[in-house]
Amino acid sequence: MIQQDTIVALATASGSGAIAVIRLSGNDAITIADNSFRSVTSNKSLIDQKTHTIHLGHIVDGEKVIDEVLVSIFKNPNSYTGENIVEVSCHGSSYIQQEIIQLFLRKGCRMADAGEFTLRAFLNGKLDLSQAEAVADLIASDNEASHQIAMQQMRGGFSSEIAKLREELMNFASLIELELDFSEEDVEFADRTQFKALIDRIVFVLKRLIDSFAVGNVIKNGIPVAIVGEPNVGKSTLLNALLNEERAIVSDIAGTTRDTIEDEISIGGIGFRFIDTAGIRETQDVVESIGIKKTFEKIEQAQVVIYLFDSESSITNLNLVKVEIEKIKNKYPQKPLKIIANKIDKLSDAQVALIKSEVANVHLISAKSNLGVDELTDALLNLINTGGLRNNQTIVTNSRHYDALLKAFEEIQKVKYGLDSGLSGDLMAIDIRQVLFHFGEITGEITTDDLLGNIFANFCIGK
Repeated sequence: MIQQDTIVALATASGSGAIAVIRLSGNDAITIADNSFRSVTSNKSLIDQKTHTIHLGHIVDGEKVIDEVLVSIFKNPNSYTGENIVEVSCHGSSYIQQEIIQLFLRKGCRMADAGEFTLRAFLNGKLDLSQAEAVADLIASDNEASHQIAMQQMRGGFSSEIAKLREELMNFASLIELELDFSEEDVEFADRTQFKALIDRIVFVLKRLIDSFAVGNVIKNGIPVAIVGEPNVGKSTLLNALLNEERAIVSDIAGTTRDTIEDEISIGGIGFRFIDTAGIRETQDVVESIGIKKTFEKIEQAQVVIYLFDSESSITNLNLVKVEIEKIKNKYPQKPLKIIANKIDKLSDAQVALIKSEVANVHLISAKSNLGVDELTDALLNLINTGGLRNNQTIVTNSRHYDALLKAFEEIQKVKYGLDSGLSGDLMAIDIRQVLFHFGEITGEITTDDLLGNIFANFCIGK
């Protein structure tokens, strides 16, 4: 799959800005750039310059000067892709960007495909596959936690852990395969006690990585939280308080929110996507009915549900509140439920005490005056087990890695069973090879063109 041609693309975001970076990679990248570069200080050639140097000059098309630029040179193999790379930093005019790119295309480049620079880095051995995937995750990270995980994976934390297990297992696999060549002599080259200890360690590590996906997935994709309750209990006011801005329209008229309103904030480095839903009640209003239907759809999609009730109007009938809470618990038993009593600033101390005694695990807030909102965000954060993140443990966020780990775990269990039951080496060798195969899928020792095409198609152009 390694391409020998030279590719070009805009490496920075499209549109106008202060500067833009245009990247070339390939054997002829420096030669092509040199043909259109004129130094401001001398007639020096880019081809003769050292790697990792920057040069001031102009990009010219014949006698036409397109822009004054800085040209950075990275010579193979000491570059991101392992090929010759040139990065042209020009002014951020869309016109200038396109003029320079079109010039390089006429000089012999072709436009890069999505993720092709990182694909070439993988094919040239500069990154393994999981590190390459982490590049896309790093670009997409929009909170501290997802950034931290992507950086750890890009530095090789996850792949090195898998590679170490794969190497140790492969050594034992080689010894077991060797035993098959001496089957008539009935000898054992692989120490079964050490092999059992390795299998137990692999099982332990795989289980930890698989379990971490529950946390990693929500960190990567954010945690959808549905705010539900009857009309006019303060759902939109709570959303505005959480976001610290007037995101939703607030009024005293019941049923103001007729569609879902969503926005995302970071709490403790974790992304939470709050969804303000239409109030749940019996209604003849066609538009409001559609909004209520969407409310139940959003509850289905949410990972956490906040049930909000008006403490002032409900103080005389808390049994009705408890009935509604039980309905939600019964309908969505797997979803964490946070019960919130709003407008407590309008209650007496005795009424607050009554709500605490009657409604279990209730959080007391006044969304309008921002009372108790910080405690609510802390409670939401506590729903996510961030212990592994704090301890800098490897956390799996990629569903492809998760699937490969599950398959490896299934096969290693077969190896463990075979070892405990005294299964013959030739049968154990089959299962061991399957474990090694799934490990190789993660790090990229084993790939297909379809797999690589699917992974890198999700990258942005220029990366």
